[in-house]
Amino acid sequence: LVDFWAEWCGPCKQIGPALEQIADELAGQVVIAKVNIDDSPMIPSKLGVKGIPTLMLFKDGQMASMKVGAMPKGKIVEWLAEAGIGKAAA
Repeated sequence: LVDFWAEWCGPCKQIGPALEQIADELAGQVVIAKVNIDDSPMIPSKLGVKGIPTLMLFKDGQMASMKVGAMPKGKIVEWLAEAGIGKAAA
């Protein structure tokens, strides 16, 4: 899971702690990487990132799913579960 973010982005800062919790809870099932779009502008440009925060889920080197905008932790967990990562919310 790649999180495209920027220091000046309020919504990006809001989902940061949720992503850290998910990384801990789903250790061994998902790796979360963060790409600061200001530090590495070519990566999001090549991948078609138009807004932030953008979350891209990669499987076997290919983008499997993408979400744009901040969302609560529960929605991120549900999204990952739909992709077969972790387990569905009860």
